[in-house]
Amino acid sequence: MRNATIVAPQPEAVEAGAQVLERGGNAIDAALACAFVQGVVDPQMSGIGGFGSMQVYMPKRGIHEILEFYAHASVAATSDMWLDKLVGQSRDGFGFILEDNLSEIGYQACCTPGSLKGYETALRDYGTWDWADLIEPAIRYAEQGFMVRPHMHWYWTKDQSGDGQTNTLEKLRFSATGRRVYFHEDGSLLRVGEILRNPDLGKTLRRIAESGDASIFYHGEIAEAIADDFAVHGGLIGREDLAQYAISKAEPVWGSYRGRRIASSPPPGSGFPMIELLQILENFDLAAMRPGSVDYVRTLFEAMKRMTIDKETYMGDPTYVDVPIERLLSKAHASAHAESIRRGERAYVERLDDSQRDTTHISVVDAEGNAVALTHSLGSPSGVITDGLGFMYNGLMARFDPRPGRAASIAPRKRRASSAAPTIVFSGNEPEIVIGAPGGSYIAPTVAQGIISMIDHNMDIHAAIAAPRIVGVSNTIDICNRIRRSVSGTLRAEGYEVIRSPQTYAFAALHGIHIRNGRSAGAADPQRDGMAISVDPLMRN
Repeated sequence: MRNATIVAPQPEAVEAGAQVLERGGNAIDAALACAFVQGVVDPQMSGIGGFGSMQVYMPKRGIHEILEFYAHASVAATSDMWLDKLVGQSRDGFGFILEDNLSEIGYQACCTPGSLKGYETALRDYGTWDWADLIEPAIRYAEQGFMVRPHMHWYWTKDQSGDGQTNTLEKLRFSATGRRVYFHEDGSLLRVGEILRNPDLGKTLRRIAESGDASIFYHGEIAEAIADDFAVHGGLIGREDLAQYAISKAEPVWGSYRGRRIASSPPPGSGFPMIELLQILENFDLAAMRPGSVDYVRTLFEAMKRMTIDKETYMGDPTYVDVPIERLLSKAHASAHAESIRRGERAYVERLDDSQRDTTHISVVDAEGNAVALTHSLGSPSGVITDGLGFMYNGLMARFDPRPGRAASIAPRKRRASSAAPTIVFSGNEPEIVIGAPGGSYIAPTVAQGIISMIDHNMDIHAAIAAPRIVGVSNTIDICNRIRRSVSGTLRAEGYEVIRSPQTYAFAALHGIHIRNGRSAGAADPQRDGMAISVDPLMRN
């Protein structure tokens, strides 16, 4: 490999990772420095109160595995604890709505965080840098501050009430820290371009850096502060949850598309539905269809619905449920779905009721040929910030199905299925594409479309990342505002419900790297605020 590249949705985080690459760190070191900064400069998208998964490929060491640091339901959780409070489900299937939004905002919304344990494990097993050095840029941004960016402010002010969900603005106001950090003294929200400082988070990160590892968070003083806070406020997380938290490692799931091999995350991650979608679409000559045409949109939509039905029927923590991965990823299964589409049959996604989610992503390749695809998240922010600690906890309990006996039902220490699909595409034995996205239920369709754009339509990485997209994870075709109105009109005339997003760039947020002739190039989705930086080894400082 003749250069190194890193891409993510936050410029500050990308620069931190690039500086690690320039100073001789490997792809894992760069991803971790980037991840720590992301938790500071995009604190509703990720952080040490969250969770995630990382695909790591290190050919010279013979390593190719998925590091899983998903959040766990508390040991106190039970399958029927909220059955009598169930109201409905979000249109995109991302979460369930309870009375008073009990599982979405406040102390009962939180699962045991895994991110810090994941970062520690990644550095120990794959990295080369010092723990404190990796965290230092994040500390600096927390203490000295950073500018509020446009996408961050858009997310804070977005109205989600139409879907029965709690607006992020309410979550920012939930805690005393939130009211102090995100608002002016008169109660008005910080504006784009103003400086956001979070000194409590800086202090917490400094304590973690000085401790040398994550033990202070799971067994030490920070663990005690978390458990005490949750006990006082009737929350679910206790000392036992933190002390017994453990990460896991898994082999990637594999599929193929047009002669390429695709590696992505196994359950409870959503790599396998993304691969299933690609394998369904492999049965159609997409290269002969004009992207954004009626035939193209209809074909993608029907394939996405079938992928969604399989995902929602079978997806769960494989420790608790049997996920038939081999059958779902078989070419025969994909072919059967494709034949149904050719016959003109329309799939129906069943929901209790017939969106953009709170996640972020990093793709990195280094000059040694190592590759990392890291997707980490809060799931959705809970609004909870323990006094003095500065970070917001995940709101992942809203993603569990309150109905017992289902793949996604609540159970103690269960990992809720994640929409993340950190993916590496191989041409022969060499990585060709390293890609992933934030965006909840929209991630798998979006990652698949990025891969299709590069393979079927021969787009370069910038064109593929920015190409107009659709999603079909409900019975509605959601289209971005660059799909022609004549196309949506024809589809409506055929009886489809079509919803046009007001966004020019919509649905998840692709961030990827394409490798050609030994050089890597990255691109950040223009929907968000990110960027890519490539580092030439000859120009390292």
